[in-house]
Amino acid sequence: MSDAVPMPIQMSDAAANKVKALILEEENPELKLRVYITGGGCSGFQYGFTFDEKTNDGDTEIEKNGVTMVVDAMSLQYLVGGTVDYIEGLEGSRFLVTNPNATSTCGCGSSFSV
Repeated sequence: MSDAVPMPIQMSDAAANKVKALILEEENPELKLRVYITGGGCSGFQYGFTFDEKTNDGDTEIEKNGVTMVVDAMSLQYLVGGTVDYIEGLEGSRFLVTNPNATSTCGCGSSFSV
């Protein structure tokens, strides 16, 4: 019997349910939510979200509520301990990351610095 290994990054129920709804709309069960980090944004790094059918070497896969999120190794090091969430608010609906590694974030919540 093996203990469950804690995932380096979590996905909230809201995010998983939104991903599931979007996959149903696209009618492509192969789609996974890819979360990645790029340089730029007002704080130095920026979060990116896209749908991807494939998993690349070195990707970490996180499953939740029947959907899969993939994160590449380079991005994962900045996201350890974080949670991908989905919110609907006055600024619109969007995916976001709650990231304990970010030393500062900007008002839009989509970029950070470490």
